[in-house]
Amino acid sequence: MVDHDGTPQVSRPLTGWRRALARLPVHLFRAGLGPVFGRRLLLLEHVGRVSGRRRQVVLEVVAHDSCGSSWTVASGFGPGSQWYRNLRREPHTVIQVGRRRHPVTARFLSPDEGADIMARYESRHPVVSHVLGVFTALPTDGSEESFREAARSIPFVRLDAPRRPGDQEEGGTAEDG
Repeated sequence: MVDHDGTPQVSRPLTGWRRALARLPVHLFRAGLGPVFGRRLLLLEHVGRVSGRRRQVVLEVVAHDSCGSSWTVASGFGPGSQWYRNLRREPHTVIQVGRRRHPVTARFLSPDEGADIMARYESRHPVVSHVLGVFTALPTDGSEESFREAARSIPFVRLDAPRRPGDQEEGGTAEDG
Protein backbone atom coordinates (compact mmCIF):
# COMPACT_ATOMS: atom_id res chain seq x y z
CA MET A 1 0.00 0.00 0.00
CA VAL A 2 1.10 3.57 -0.63
CA ASP A 3 0.09 6.68 1.32
CA HIS A 4 -1.28 9.71 -0.52
CA ASP A 5 2.22 11.22 -0.46
CA GLY A 6 3.78 8.13 -2.11
CA THR A 7 5.28 6.71 1.11
CA PRO A 8 4.96 2.91 1.45
CA GLN A 9 2.39 2.08 4.11
CA VAL A 10 2.27 -1.04 6.24
CA SER A 11 0.02 -1.92 9.13
CA ARG A 12 0.71 -0.54 12.60
CA PRO A 13 2.49 -2.51 15.29
CA LEU A 14 0.31 -4.69 17.48
CA THR A 15 -1.06 -3.61 20.86
CA GLY A 16 -2.97 -5.22 23.72
CA TRP A 17 -3.69 -8.94 23.67
CA ARG A 18 -2.50 -9.25 20.06
CA ARG A 19 0.93 -7.95 21.09
CA ALA A 20 1.00 -10.33 24.08
CA LEU A 21 0.17 -13.25 21.78
CA ALA A 22 2.81 -12.17 19.26
CA ARG A 23 5.41 -11.93 22.07
CA LEU A 24 4.69 -15.50 23.27
CA PRO A 25 7.55 -17.00 21.17
CA VAL A 26 10.05 -14.74 23.01
CA HIS A 27 9.01 -16.36 26.29
CA LEU A 28 9.25 -19.82 24.74
CA PHE A 29 12.82 -19.10 23.59
CA ARG A 30 13.67 -17.83 27.08
CA ALA A 31 12.25 -21.04 28.57
CA GLY A 32 14.66 -23.10 26.43
CA LEU A 33 12.02 -24.13 23.88
CA GLY A 34 13.63 -22.48 20.84
CA PRO A 35 14.13 -25.87 19.13
CA VAL A 36 10.32 -26.18 18.83
CA PHE A 37 10.51 -23.60 16.03
CA GLY A 38 13.26 -25.39 14.11
CA ARG A 39 14.92 -23.01 11.67
CA ARG A 40 11.70 -21.12 10.88
CA LEU A 41 12.05 -18.57 13.69
CA LEU A 42 14.98 -16.88 15.39
CA LEU A 43 15.36 -14.78 18.51
CA LEU A 44 17.06 -11.46 17.75
CA GLU A 45 18.69 -9.48 20.53
CA HIS A 46 19.05 -5.76 19.98
CA VAL A 47 19.89 -2.69 22.06
CA GLY A 48 17.42 0.16 22.44
CA ARG A 49 18.59 3.31 20.66
CA VAL A 50 17.41 5.60 23.44
CA SER A 51 17.27 3.40 26.54
CA GLY A 52 20.39 1.33 25.87
CA ARG A 53 18.47 -1.66 27.27
CA ARG A 54 18.72 -5.15 25.79
CA ARG A 55 15.59 -6.09 23.82
CA GLN A 56 14.46 -9.32 22.15
CA VAL A 57 12.10 -10.11 19.31
CA VAL A 58 11.26 -13.35 17.48
CA LEU A 59 11.30 -13.10 13.69
CA GLU A 60 10.52 -15.48 10.88
CA VAL A 61 13.49 -16.59 8.79
CA VAL A 62 12.60 -15.99 5.16
CA ALA A 63 15.91 -17.37 3.83
CA HIS A 64 19.11 -18.86 5.19
CA ASP A 65 22.26 -20.20 3.63
CA SER A 66 23.07 -23.88 3.52
CA CYS A 67 26.14 -23.62 5.75
CA GLY A 68 24.18 -21.87 8.50
CA SER A 69 26.07 -18.59 8.64
CA SER A 70 23.44 -16.21 7.24
CA TRP A 71 19.75 -15.66 7.99
CA THR A 72 17.42 -13.21 6.26
CA VAL A 73 14.46 -11.61 8.04
CA ALA A 74 11.91 -8.99 6.99
CA SER A 75 10.43 -6.08 8.90
CA GLY A 76 6.77 -6.70 8.08
CA PHE A 77 5.77 -3.54 9.93
CA GLY A 78 8.20 -1.45 7.91
CA PRO A 79 11.28 0.62 8.73
CA GLY A 80 9.60 2.02 11.86
CA SER A 81 9.85 -1.30 13.71
CA GLN A 82 11.90 -0.81 16.85
CA TRP A 83 14.18 -3.81 16.24
CA TYR A 84 14.90 -2.56 12.71
CA ARG A 85 15.69 0.97 13.87
CA ASN A 86 17.87 -0.41 16.66
CA LEU A 87 19.85 -2.58 14.23
CA ARG A 88 20.36 0.46 12.01
CA ARG A 89 22.08 2.15 14.95
CA GLU A 90 24.01 -0.96 16.13
CA PRO A 91 24.26 -3.72 13.50
CA HIS A 92 26.44 -6.06 15.61
CA THR A 93 24.26 -8.35 17.70
CA VAL A 94 23.39 -11.93 18.64
CA ILE A 95 20.67 -14.26 17.41
CA GLN A 96 19.45 -17.61 18.68
CA VAL A 97 18.26 -20.34 16.33
CA GLY A 98 17.02 -23.36 18.25
CA ARG A 99 19.42 -23.56 21.20
CA ARG A 100 22.44 -22.15 19.35
CA ARG A 101 23.49 -18.53 19.70
CA HIS A 102 25.35 -16.79 16.90
CA PRO A 103 27.08 -13.39 16.84
CA VAL A 104 25.93 -11.63 13.66
CA THR A 105 26.21 -8.39 11.76
CA ALA A 106 23.11 -6.93 10.09
CA ARG A 107 23.28 -6.10 6.40
CA PHE A 108 20.36 -4.08 5.04
CA LEU A 109 19.23 -5.34 1.64
CA SER A 110 18.09 -3.29 -1.33
CA PRO A 111 14.40 -3.33 -2.35
CA ASP A 112 15.27 -5.47 -5.38
CA GLU A 113 17.16 -8.01 -3.24
CA GLY A 114 14.15 -8.14 -0.91
CA ALA A 115 11.79 -8.62 -3.86
CA ASP A 116 13.82 -11.60 -5.11
CA ILE A 117 13.81 -13.18 -1.65
CA MET A 118 10.06 -12.64 -1.22
CA ALA A 119 9.30 -14.17 -4.62
CA ARG A 120 11.25 -17.32 -3.70
CA TYR A 121 9.63 -17.40 -0.26
CA GLU A 122 6.14 -17.13 -1.78
CA SER A 123 6.78 -20.04 -4.12
CA ARG A 124 7.83 -22.22 -1.14
CA HIS A 125 5.11 -21.01 1.27
CA PRO A 126 2.06 -19.78 -0.71
CA VAL A 127 -0.45 -20.09 2.16
CA VAL A 128 1.80 -18.38 4.70
CA SER A 129 2.58 -15.65 2.15
CA HIS A 130 -1.13 -14.98 1.68
CA VAL A 131 -1.72 -14.77 5.44
CA LEU A 132 1.27 -12.42 5.85
CA GLY A 133 -0.08 -10.23 3.07
CA VAL A 134 -3.38 -9.89 4.91
CA PHE A 135 -1.70 -9.45 8.32
CA THR A 136 0.62 -6.68 7.12
CA ALA A 137 -1.94 -5.10 4.74
CA LEU A 138 0.33 -5.53 1.73
CA PRO A 139 -1.58 -5.64 -1.55
CA THR A 140 -1.02 -8.85 -3.47
CA ASP A 141 -3.15 -10.67 -6.01
CA GLY A 142 -1.32 -13.98 -5.62
CA SER A 143 1.01 -13.46 -8.58
CA GLU A 144 4.79 -13.54 -8.25
CA GLU A 145 5.02 -9.97 -9.56
CA SER A 146 2.57 -8.66 -6.95
CA PHE A 147 4.65 -10.30 -4.19
CA ARG A 148 7.78 -8.75 -5.67
CA GLU A 149 6.16 -5.32 -5.76
CA ALA A 150 4.81 -5.64 -2.20
CA ALA A 151 8.24 -6.77 -0.98
CA ARG A 152 9.86 -3.62 -2.33
CA SER A 153 8.14 -1.72 0.51
CA ILE A 154 9.37 -4.14 3.21
CA PRO A 155 12.88 -3.78 4.63
CA PHE A 156 14.87 -7.03 4.51
CA VAL A 157 17.91 -7.65 6.70
CA ARG A 158 20.53 -10.35 6.30
CA LEU A 159 22.19 -11.40 9.55
CA ASP A 160 25.68 -12.66 8.79
CA ALA A 161 27.72 -14.73 11.24
CA PRO A 162 31.50 -14.74 10.84
CA ARG A 163 32.59 -17.48 8.45
CA ARG A 164 34.43 -20.35 10.07
CA PRO A 165 37.36 -22.15 8.43
CA GLY A 166 35.98 -24.79 6.10
CA ASP A 167 32.68 -22.99 5.39
CA GLN A 168 31.83 -22.79 1.72
CA GLU A 169 32.32 -19.35 0.20
CA GLU A 170 29.20 -18.01 -1.51
CA GLY A 171 27.17 -21.17 -1.65
CA GLY A 172 23.53 -21.71 -2.40
CA THR A 173 20.78 -21.02 0.01
CA ALA A 174 18.72 -23.49 1.90
CA GLU A 175 15.63 -21.33 1.86
CA ASP A 176 13.18 -23.44 3.75
CA GLY A 177 12.79 -20.68 6.34
